[in-house]
Amino acid sequence: MSNEAMVIDYKYCTGCHACEISCQNEKGLKDGEWGMKLTEHGPKKLNGKWFWDYVPVPSKICDLCVDRRAEGKVAPCTLHCLAQCMQIVAIEDLPATLADMGEEVAVFIP
Repeated sequence: MSNEAMVIDYKYCTGCHACEISCQNEKGLKDGEWGMKLTEHGPKKLNGKWFWDYVPVPSKICDLCVDRRAEGKVAPCTLHCLAQCMQIVAIEDLPATLADMGEEVAVFIP
């Protein structure tokens, strides 16, 4: 198990697909292969209010770009995210990180 996790505050995701494209380019993935896949949930109506969520979902290919980050570079998905809604944090920092976030958060631990 990794000692780091990706935290995605998808409340702010705009659905731009920059995370998908930058990951495909970095990993040299072919069409239809995804390190990060943007999913859409909605539109849906709940308690009289409409919702439409975009949720970036890392795949089994995602290793949080460990090699790239070891060189002092940033993971491309976090670098190119226009909403800056993704971050990579140490597992021990997860409780504090999540406490400062809202309800629409996903955590990925490779």
